[in-house]
Amino acid sequence: MARQLDEQIAARFPVGQRLRVLDVGMGQGTQALRLARAGHKVTGVEQDPEMIAAARAALAGEPEGIRGRVRIVEGDGHQTGVHFLPGSFDVVLCHGVLMYVEEPDALLAGLARMLAPGGLLSLLVRNAEALAMRPGIAGDWAGALAAFDSVTYRNRLGIDARADRLDALTATLAGIAAPLQVWYGVRVFTDTVGDDPVLPDEKDLDALLAAEERAGRTEPYRRVAALLHLCGVRA
Repeated sequence: MARQLDEQIAARFPVGQRLRVLDVGMGQGTQALRLARAGHKVTGVEQDPEMIAAARAALAGEPEGIRGRVRIVEGDGHQTGVHFLPGSFDVVLCHGVLMYVEEPDALLAGLARMLAPGGLLSLLVRNAEALAMRPGIAGDWAGALAAFDSVTYRNRLGIDARADRLDALTATLAGIAAPLQVWYGVRVFTDTVGDDPVLPDEKDLDALLAAEERAGRTEPYRRVAALLHLCGVRA
């Protein structure tokens, strides 16, 4: 996903431009720190105290110049209008958040308002069209059959969550003036890998990433990815 995001940033902004980035639901700060290291100014919004502590601990290990480019705001993604003015950001990330939001339209509309004209909205969501894949590959046939007619699932943490359909999100993005420009699949081949896998050697890891990246942009593979990465642009 990081490669996909970098591809879209490079396609839409001049080389070397220092972007204003909002990361809603920043978690432990993986993407925020990566983008700050690239020179961008990043504001992360997070409401989970444990995730905030992890992000602050990771940030503390960075050089002063990078620490100065990251701001962490404790809050909910629905509250962006309380903290920031409309049009304050060039890039808005919302990765792994919508699956925990029952009615995401209001959240998405608020995120779109944060974008300057031409700004990039990056979403990472669970793919409702592929919910049967994980239980099916695992041999859970009852679970696979049930998943065909559902947009809800229980994740690996045991939390009930919600998936999104590509066509529905496409319509939503058009309605909030951030129409979909491109989308990718994420975790086409690796969705069944455990949470703490033993990484292959560098050569095999490079091949794995290349295969995932190729599948994530290629029909029909991307349509059965566990996750969808959607990129909209503010009109």
